Amino acid sequence: MSKLTKIEKSWAFYDWANSAYSMTVTATILPLYFKSVFKNAGGLPSLSTAYWGYANSIGTLIVAILAPILGTLADYKGYKKKFFQVFFLLGIITTAMLALVPTQYWLMLLVVYILTSIGFSGSCIFYDAFLVDVTTEDRMDYVSSMGFAFGYIGSTIPFILCMAMVILAQYHIIPLSVITASQISFVITAIWWGVFTLPLMRKVNQVYGIAIEAAPVKSSFKRLIKTFKNIKMHKPIFMFLLAYFFYIDGVNTIITMATSYGSDLGISTTSLLLILLVTQFVAFPSAIIFGKLAEKYTGKKMLLIGVFIYSLICIYAFFIKTTLDFWILAMLVGSLQGGMQAISRSYYAKLIPKDNFNEFFGFYNIFGKFAAIIGPFLVGIVTQITGKTNYGVLSIIVLFVIGGFVLLKVPKDERKVNYGDN
Repeated sequence: MSKLTKIEKSWAFYDWANSAYSMTVTATILPLYFKSVFKNAGGLPSLSTAYWGYANSIGTLIVAILAPILGTLADYKGYKKKFFQVFFLLGIITTAMLALVPTQYWLMLLVVYILTSIGFSGSCIFYDAFLVDVTTEDRMDYVSSMGFAFGYIGSTIPFILCMAMVILAQYHIIPLSVITASQISFVITAIWWGVFTLPLMRKVNQVYGIAIEAAPVKSSFKRLIKTFKNIKMHKPIFMFLLAYFFYIDGVNTIITMATSYGSDLGISTTSLLLILLVTQFVAFPSAIIFGKLAEKYTGKKMLLIGVFIYSLICIYAFFIKTTLDFWILAMLVGSLQGGMQAISRSYYAKLIPKDNFNEFFGFYNIFGKFAAIIGPFLVGIVTQITGKTNYGVLSIIVLFVIGGFVLLKVPKDERKVNYGDN
């Protein structure tokens, strides 16, 4: 496979740009910063975990509601880049604003975080949709994978800088407080995100699309309803999406809530940041290995194995107490998360009819967005009721059990599905 063209590379660099947000804001420094702010305001650690879970659920719910209509609107000529710019700017501006929220206003901090997540997730809807505009069909897998690879690298570079600054501040090696160092990290993340989005803004434009209709929003809803009816006609596809909805929610919840849980266990900020950094380096090669095993043993078997191991991870997480326990937990998660996401996509691609590929993949993305609401809310409510974070984490096993059970009912991933009246 040849190297990326200039326009393909410009597109892929957005993954490089926005992954800094995923690593620094969603997964590591902001969750720890929020817990510190909440504690200083007199709140209980377990309650801060619950509120962090609620915030993630609210942000994802808003994007999930918007995603279907935004995705279909992106098909209209001239709309895609305009919507991308709106959400991208919302994301970087509010990410920088995290540094300006007074430390005693923890609720305001959560509100701004929800806005950052809407900007990030909304921009990704249109970023994904640009793939068809930057490359040919035979190169899509390669270009998409390179974007994935760029994301892993791009997330670690600014994160290492921010992590070093927070750790040095913690040990009083630099004349900054941990709070100030964290706030500077949010600004660095926003700048990184903004600067490396410039190639896409300058070189990537919408090539394909449909003519703008008199009532584009109404027409978009009609197309969504038609797509949903098509999916309901194909039982194997609907069953897989239902299974995916539950087990990927569990996967995403563990990623989102890991830092808050580690902090509740008393693990130091330094250890948590180092653990999550190493997890990034483990995840990418593990995804490749997972893919190779899927070629040998089928995607469905690997997904079921992944669901089973994730269920064991939930049980293990309930009992962990030490930093070493958390290291083991993080490495297990890192070895699975990329593979589960990658194989889910390829398994689904083998189930759907080729002549409706883009239409059906639109629903795959919609289910993925909705599948990040229940888990954080479940962790939040169980933690708040019991007062113990480990019970909240254990509750995630319900998502894997349901997802695994439904997945067992889905046909094998070889294309032998009858698309008649299933």
